[in-house]
Amino acid sequence: MILVHTEHPDGGPMSGTAPLQDRLLDCVDEQQREDALARAAAVVREGKVVVLPTDTVYGVGADAFDVVAVAMVLAAKHRGREMPPPVLVPNPRTVDGLATDVPMYARILMRHFWPGPLTLVLRAQPSLQWDLGETNGTVALRMPDDELALELLAEVGPLAVTSANVTGQPAATTAQEALDQLGGAVAAYLDGGPRTGGQPSTILDCTGEEPVVLRLGALGSEEIRGVLGTTVLHDSPEAAVAATSTSTPDQADEPGPADPGDGERASLVGSVTPSGVRVPAEAVRTVAAPRADESAATP
Repeated sequence: MILVHTEHPDGGPMSGTAPLQDRLLDCVDEQQREDALARAAAVVREGKVVVLPTDTVYGVGADAFDVVAVAMVLAAKHRGREMPPPVLVPNPRTVDGLATDVPMYARILMRHFWPGPLTLVLRAQPSLQWDLGETNGTVALRMPDDELALELLAEVGPLAVTSANVTGQPAATTAQEALDQLGGAVAAYLDGGPRTGGQPSTILDCTGEEPVVLRLGALGSEEIRGVLGTTVLHDSPEAAVAATSTSTPDQADEPGPADPGDGERASLVGSVTPSGVRVPAEAVRTVAAPRADESAATP
């Protein structure tokens, strides 16, 4: 066996990745960008895995509707089905095809903060033929504020994307760092130059009447509250549970989503554990399932 020692442009060794360097697709050079995007789109359509830049860090993803490709993303990260990836979308119009019962406050948040570092957990359309992992009937959606990512999404549609790193290792802020970690598990790496490596996106559970912070990231709670008006933002699942348990007797007597008021018992729709965010079992909120007369009207 012949071992080839190759150096990274910054002078450091590129251990074991030299044979895969042709998978790095230069998007910094405008003359190569179009061809690189076309090749990445072809990779996605072939049911393979691609690395792409986002507005936070580099992500690894695949066609959200290709069950095998999504499993390949999880395998590349050494991650199980209990930590399903979020889905990146090219525009807010895509949301209604992927989610149902989208609250108005969620639409307001999209209008203010998309594209940007805000992930919204919504009830998934039950008719969709996809398998992102153990989502419990939910899907985490985000529109990234990155030109390259949006161009690819516009070309191929929604992608299941998570951070481009092996689980437990630092998230990649360059395409080369992603290649060093993920290697041959990825068919193409879009190289858009260094990314900030800053905070990840903020994740909100939007499956109930009021949003709940599941992970605080680049978008702060006060910024979110500033556009919600009278809608209450809960800072954690535990805070939402506490707020429910300390409601006044008058409030408790009023029928609500978990108390339909006609003898029906609420059923669990989703436990809301997107993109590796573990939620304590005691903090899971119960969401009322739609009644038969309501679900019939759902598109």
